[in-house]
This record gives sequence, C-alpha cells and structure tokens, in this order.
Amino acid sequence: MQAHELTASQAAASMEAGELSAEELARSCLAHIDAREPAVKAWAAYDPDRAIRAAREADKRRASGDVPGRLLGLPFGVKDMIDTAEYPTTDNTPAHYGNRPSHDAHCVAIMKAMGAYVLGKTDTVEFAAAGRKAATHHPMAPGRTPGGSSSGSGAAVADRQVPLAFGTQTGGSLIRPASFNGVYALKPTHNLVSWDGARHYSPSLDTIGWYGRSPQDLTLVAEAFRLPGADMVTAPPVESLTVGIARTHNWDAAAPEGKDALERAARLLAEAGARVVDIDLPAPFADLNQTQRVMMFGEGRVQFLAEYLLRGAAMHQDFVDRVENVNQITPRLLAEHLNLAARCRETFDGLFGVDLDVIVTPAAPGEAPVGLDTTGDWVMNSMWTVLHAPCLAVPGHRGPNGLPVGVQLIAPRFADSSLLGMAEAIAPVLDPDLAA
Repeated sequence: MQAHELTASQAAASMEAGELSAEELARSCLAHIDAREPAVKAWAAYDPDRAIRAAREADKRRASGDVPGRLLGLPFGVKDMIDTAEYPTTDNTPAHYGNRPSHDAHCVAIMKAMGAYVLGKTDTVEFAAAGRKAATHHPMAPGRTPGGSSSGSGAAVADRQVPLAFGTQTGGSLIRPASFNGVYALKPTHNLVSWDGARHYSPSLDTIGWYGRSPQDLTLVAEAFRLPGADMVTAPPVESLTVGIARTHNWDAAAPEGKDALERAARLLAEAGARVVDIDLPAPFADLNQTQRVMMFGEGRVQFLAEYLLRGAAMHQDFVDRVENVNQITPRLLAEHLNLAARCRETFDGLFGVDLDVIVTPAAPGEAPVGLDTTGDWVMNSMWTVLHAPCLAVPGHRGPNGLPVGVQLIAPRFADSSLLGMAEAIAPVLDPDLAA
C-alpha cells in the first residue's frame, strides 16, 4: 500500500511508530494529485514546494520530541470559502480571485497548532451557497457531480489525494458528498466548531465539519477540536445498541438504491445483534425541510447584501434573488420557522435514552447524478441540519451503476463523542472496505 492510500489514522500511527515520514506521505499525496488532478479537478490551489517544506518541518519536530498531537505531519484540504493565510480564498467567485486573507480561520489554526498542515484549497460551489458550481468531477465517474457545495473536499479524500479535508453544511453540503463519494464525514453539533474565518450563508445552520476514510479519522480531528468527550471515544458492542431506522417523511424522494441502502443497513445491524426499531418522527418534523429553506433564504439576504451593493448585476442571479427576496421570506415567516426549529430540537433530543441510542437514515437520495450543473438534492439532510444534531456519514452500499450510496448516523445535540464511538462499532458492519 502506498502512503497516500493510508487513512489519516493509519498514517498518524505509522509516523508515530517511525515507519513513515511526513515527507514520504506528502510526496505520495502530491504524486497522486499530479496523476489525478486533470480528471478530478478537486483543487482550487495547491503548492507542492510549500507542502514538502511543511512536511519536513513536521519531521524535524517529531525528531526533536516536539509532538503537539496525533495530527503532526498530516496534510489536509480546506474548502475554498475558509480562510488560509498561505492560499487565496476565492469563494469560487470572480470578484474574489487573488483575495489573500491575513489570518487563518480558527478551524485551520487549530489543525496547524496540532501539527497538521494545509495541502491546498479545494473547489467549492460559489460562496458555498449557489451560483457557479465547482469544476470538480466525481472521482469514480467523470461527468457526474461529486456533490456540493463541498465538492473538492469530498472528491479529494475519496480519491486518496489527501487523508482529511474540511467541508461545510448549510443544507446537506457535507454529508451528501460523503454519500456520493463513498467516504466518512462528521457534521458536528452546530457551533461546536468555530465559524470564524469562513464565509457565512445562514448562521443559524452553517456548520464546519470534515471528511476522512474511517470513523477513527473523524475522531482524530474531533480530538483536536476538543469536542466534549472526544478524547475518550469508545466503541460499544453492536449488540448493546438500539438503532432507530428513520425513513422520514422524505422517503418518497429516495431513489431505489437510497432505499436499498437503508434497508441493507437495518438488516445487517440486526444480523450483527443490534436491536433495530422503526422510528416515526412527530408530525411537526414534516415541515422542517421548509424550515431549512426559509432560514437559509431569509438569513442569506443579510449575508450577501454587501456583495450586492458593491457588484450589483455582476453577481450571479442566485444571489441577487436572495437579496431582493424573491422567495418572499417575511420576518413573521422566519420567526415562525425559527420557533418551530427550537421546539423540534427539544423534542428530538428527548427521543434518545434507554430506548434509542442512534438513528440511521439515508444520507442522499441515491447515486451521484449525471452532470456538473447540479450537486444533487439535499432533501435527506435538511431536517437534521435544522435540528443542529451531529450527523456522521457511513458508506457501504453500491447503486445500479456501482457508485456509492451511504447512510448517516444521527445523535442528539452534543452527543458527538458517543456518535463517534457508535460509528466505530457500526461502520465495520456496513462498510465492506473497512471490514476488509
């Protein structure tokens, strides 16, 4: 196995054991990027020389005993609407080309403080919101979308170009690409990771998360961010878990392969000894997809006003429409949906306890759609984003074209560490690549 094929946790362990150097890992990733970037187009910017220098510095630190944590020497990708001091943040919008932030976003600074380094910026949908799509292709099926708006991050990790990458989610922009590309992702509880230095769309929804290729990879980053209990994640026995299967009111929007992915998960978990039950969510939850849109469009008016006043007609029509409120989001309507969201969050958290440990539900309607003019439908993600619940994407199923179709695990707010532990137990049951 070449170094770039290692998961982040495997690479970290190999470097700690002295079996792999950070420079060897960097050179392997860069060689693979060089071979694959013309087809995948995951990167908005990267600098091989800078990466090699950063990797050598990590090796020097390790040799001298200066080891800040398990991330030392690991490269990671950063979605190109999150600020980095060494690369432009373009937001995939023409007016921001060449924009050079003076400081790293908080999430980037934390990774650096723990010894990781930025390999480059990954392509994104414009402002991680609407407008222009990323140039990125699905790494297994050129001509299909890798999902979005975290398009480049999901594709780069799936294609073994980088072991970790940041994405964001306002509707389904982190979990849906994970499903399409067959990788793991964690959308933490809302506001457990600082948004400082990233471009907002809807502050009530926007959440920074990350991609990896195993649950342990996700935990590795969660430890760096000091998510509550992340330093004590343990995998419970599968047979001790009560797993709720949530088809939800969105079930009719799922493609056959999306439905098959969930039914397969239910069957495999039951065969592994878990107690598997059907979960019917209360009636008000049926309105939460609309709540997500009202919150997103209503708050988006504020976030894009400055660009609108400066650029006017030069902006993509999607953003003009948000500022001019073509969706007619009134203050009263926004308040009603914000109140509904708050009530449903409390109800949702109360579902968990002795009779329910985790929910499993579709992560996307089905396989990645054909075309780069779409990023797919976030219908399977909206509700969970509104609930501020931690969501963890798990691959394993394949659709009719042999492409990944995942599920997601959902836990109550602030139960991120428990979710990570349950993912470590559940993932080998669902993911044949991990079990191998």
